[in-house]
Amino acid sequence: MKAPEPASFYTGDAWQSEESIGYLIRQALSALTRAAETQMRLCGLTAVQWAPLMVIARGGESTAAHLARELNTDTGAMTRMLDRLETKGLLTRQRSERDRRVVQLSLTELGKATAERIPHALAQAYNTHLQGFSPAEFDQLKASLRRLAKPQR
Repeated sequence: MKAPEPASFYTGDAWQSEESIGYLIRQALSALTRAAETQMRLCGLTAVQWAPLMVIARGGESTAAHLARELNTDTGAMTRMLDRLETKGLLTRQRSERDRRVVQLSLTELGKATAERIPHALAQAYNTHLQGFSPAEFDQLKASLRRLAKPQR
């Protein structure tokens, strides 16, 4: 099967950085991150601290290595993040009984209560940015982003 021809939306001769999809996606992500940061401060978190709490709250494997993989960061940075969350009283670490090398993470009661607030705070931030979008435009935006994120063959 022959691979499809690449799109020809861009040319090197007429390149405008501010019109590239990479630039526009980064700008959109920065704006959403700033909005989320504002809302997360109301929860006592930074914009990057909410994600590990939500992953742990969802259940499943809860180790620093798993969180680092899932959140696309290195294990050293994740360990430092977990140190801060533990200092805030949001999570605890417990060495596995089956494998002493593994440290399991779990949310404290305060961590669970905080994790419950996060989706509402994110909804507030994202809905503010989506003001003026119709439901059809919102669905199209999500579909386009899913398609863009899917590796091409």
